[in-house]
Amino acid sequence: MTPQMRNRERTQRREKRPEAVFDKEAWMPKTELGKKVKSGQISSIDEIFKSGKKIMEAEIIDCLFPDLQVKTVDIKKTTRVTRAGRHFSFRVSVIVGDGNGHIGVGTGKNIERITAQQKAVKNAKLNIVPIKRGCGSWECNCTKKHSIPFKTMGKSASLRVELLPAPNGVGLAVSDTIKPVLQIAGIVDIWSSTRGSTDTKLNFVRATVKALENLSSFKFADEKEAIKETEIKE
Repeated sequence: MTPQMRNRERTQRREKRPEAVFDKEAWMPKTELGKKVKSGQISSIDEIFKSGKKIMEAEIIDCLFPDLQVKTVDIKKTTRVTRAGRHFSFRVSVIVGDGNGHIGVGTGKNIERITAQQKAVKNAKLNIVPIKRGCGSWECNCTKKHSIPFKTMGKSASLRVELLPAPNGVGLAVSDTIKPVLQIAGIVDIWSSTRGSTDTKLNFVRATVKALENLSSFKFADEKEAIKETEIKE
């Protein structure tokens, strides 16, 4: 057996290595938000987003989402040149989500691929954001949350991604690079258009996640009316 074949077998064994199962009883939270999640005072991540508090512990996401989906998007081997020579390391990009309107993207870097992937997963859990879904296509009159409510656009570096709502049955009419992003976010039907270079997968994914995140930055009419009512009462 050649050394190359042995290295391939080692990498395959590492990839098949089972991940550590989260133990809620053994978890010792360090923040007030983590203590409330463990005690059961906060049982939904939407309560955290409404309160405006920042998630500082990845175990909070593990506690609220026991069936979290993890997808590796990109793996790059980077080189840093110093006086002592060249130092090689891996940069891993990962997306996480529950398939029901929540997604996060993160990157990790280390000389070992598995350690870099673990860092990326932890970073993605801390960066998880809510996604507003709906049916904003004029060709579809259903009330299901299978697409996005309106057109949105995201930017990363020189790349711009524009997402358009699609009627039921169209599917994911997007590039294969960002299909996993939309699947993990829980979107079934959508159209997209891009401007710029799509060769860098990380920028492509970040621009897509930014476009989805921009959906939550707009306030709907009912939310504006509720704000006006509270101001009048005050």
